[in-house]
Amino acid sequence: MRPGNAPSLKRARTLRANATRAEDLLWARLRDRRLDDLKFIQQSPIGPWIADFVCREVKVIVEIDGATHGTPEEIARDIARTSDLEARGYRIYRVDNRDVYRNIVGVLDGILDFIRKAPER
Repeated sequence: MRPGNAPSLKRARTLRANATRAEDLLWARLRDRRLDDLKFIQQSPIGPWIADFVCREVKVIVEIDGATHGTPEEIARDIARTSDLEARGYRIYRVDNRDVYRNIVGVLDGILDFIRKAPER
């Protein structure tokens, strides 16, 4: 794991140990370079945030959103978080829990399409 502050690292470890079912399902498909030989890491601190899944080599973050992303406050926080992560050079791909449960292959295809899509410069 990359250097960072101790509270963030501890929180990331806790999140990994207490992953949601959707996170476990997606992680089973991303880990060990199982998706197009891309190296993903799980629950990684980036600045003040902890990203669900990160592929550093292509600077893409995959976030799984569940029920805790629906209130105006949570939406505003997600917007601020996305803005900060994008300012750090990352692109964010968001997927809903339900999509992971219902169509994991479609989610993986969506991630690959997003990665392969060249960012506009």
